[in-house]
Formats: sequence, C-alpha cells, structure tokens
Amino acid sequence: MAENRKILYLFGYSEITGTHLKRLLPILKAQIAKGSQIGLVLIHDGVIGINKKGNIPEMMGELLSLNVAIYAMIPDLQARGIAQESIHDKVKPIGYDELIDIIDVTPKIISWM
Repeated sequence: MAENRKILYLFGYSEITGTHLKRLLPILKAQIAKGSQIGLVLIHDGVIGINKKGNIPEMMGELLSLNVAIYAMIPDLQARGIAQESIHDKVKPIGYDELIDIIDVTPKIISWM
C-alpha cells in the first residue's frame, strides 16, 4: 500500500513581522520533491502579504510560485481589511465550512502557528 502524501498546513504568521515562512519553505520544497500533495491554509496574520494592491513579501512570493494549493480564511481577510477580490490569484478564499471539508479529506494536518 502506497503512503498517502496529502498534507495540509495551517499557517498563521505574517511574513512582515517574522521569518516563519522562510523556515517553512525548505520543508515544503522537500515534501513536494518527494511527491507530496501540499495544501496550505493562511489563517490569522498569515493572510497579510497576499494583497495584489501592495507589495508581496519575497518569501510569500516564493510560496505562491510553488506547486501548493493555497487558501485564505475569509474571516481573517475581513478582520484585516483585505478584500477577497484583491488577493493574489493563486489564493482561494474559503470559509469555515470549506476548511472543515479540506481537513476531513486530508490525513496529515500540521499547525504552523
């Protein structure tokens, strides 16, 4: 039986105030190289830096270039005054119902908060 390589990260840090994404990127790249299917949900301050109207931080830009499904929580976008229409095209805004659906079908959940 093949190992299931579906992984979902919950990421809640702003790249503007820390280097958490810089530490996560090599891990994501290594998992992608091994054939893992990666999903990443931006929560809390993790949604900061995905607005097309502003400057996207370098590490966030690198994340957006990876073969990773990226989601952003709508309530967290709203709480930070970020319009769904203005976020990067690769990022899909989701609500709590969609988050539960994604978590339900993903065998490995990693909280990076």
